[in-house]
Amino acid sequence: MKTQDIIIARPSTTEQVNVIKAFMEALKIKFDISKPIDNPYNPDFIAKIDKSRKEFKNGDFISVEQEDLQNILGL
Repeated sequence: MKTQDIIIARPSTTEQVNVIKAFMEALKIKFDISKPIDNPYNPDFIAKIDKSRKEFKNGDFISVEQEDLQNILGL
């Protein structure tokens, strides 16, 4: 019988990883091990956010009052 269930485990220690691997191998269950992603965000996106934060910190921004924003947007 073939199943399409997917089980995701998040072991927190190397010992837990080794125990899970041994268990899966003993039951002849196929499995894949993926490496954790340090940062799931696109590096270009992160660079833009960092640039914006630096500009804001340096005072390089424009402040718009709500009334002016409504006029600009035509609301």
